[in-house]
Amino acid sequence: MWPMTSLPAVSTAATPPATRGGPDPTTRRRPRLGGLRRWVSPVLILAVWQAASSVGVLDPRDLAAPSQIAASAVEYVGNGVLGEAILASLQRVVLGFLIGAAIALSLALLAGLSTLGDDAVDPPMQMLRTLPHFGLIPLFITWMGIGEAPKVALIAMGVCFPLYLNTVAGIRGIDRKVLEAARSMHLTWAQRVRHVVLPGALPQTLTGLRQSLGIAWLSLIVAETISPERGLGYMINQAREFYQTDVIVLGLAVYSLLGLGTDLIVRRIERRALSWRA
Repeated sequence: MWPMTSLPAVSTAATPPATRGGPDPTTRRRPRLGGLRRWVSPVLILAVWQAASSVGVLDPRDLAAPSQIAASAVEYVGNGVLGEAILASLQRVVLGFLIGAAIALSLALLAGLSTLGDDAVDPPMQMLRTLPHFGLIPLFITWMGIGEAPKVALIAMGVCFPLYLNTVAGIRGIDRKVLEAARSMHLTWAQRVRHVVLPGALPQTLTGLRQSLGIAWLSLIVAETISPERGLGYMINQAREFYQTDVIVLGLAVYSLLGLGTDLIVRRIERRALSWRA
């Protein structure tokens, strides 16, 4: 018989760091590389845009070069015009959002928690949301004049419907057994709303919040064409009169950045508030 040889002992001391529970260096690099890759296409678009403007393919009267837009941004920031315009537009968005969100959440709770409330609230809300609210501008002007009121009303109307629909869907998606358990614990209506309904509907409500903020900025762009006296829309309209495409693009870029900024804030709130879902 062949002599039996003992197998070499397997040492656990030389386990790689990744298998001992420590962070893998490659997993740390991947998010950073992914974030850098997302900047490649925007930078490439800007480079092609600048090159096309430099060689005369793009007429500056039709579309200004990125360098010219950047120079205008520095000038408008320096003289304070851009800051005042942003502040005026932010005030309109915040006021319209607060009004629209208050109406949406109140009606959503009424429709989501009560059959009678659903029968009374949901049909008119479904009818009104199918109306193109930008088409209501002449009616708003007739009712409210050409001041701040129709602008804020247009933003509030754009905010209301997405937030209402998502919140109602979130409330109706709550497990009925959880609500019955809350009743069996003799919780009051206010306690059930606070401890069961609102946390259960929060994911859908935050989704509606993101959609509402996006529509709020779209509504602002249209609202600020109603006899503007200040704000980003006023700045863009003044630039249009003098064919200043660099200022027009600058104003549109600021609209976009403000929208992305508010969406980023809501996403951060969503990560913290819904950390239990991860």
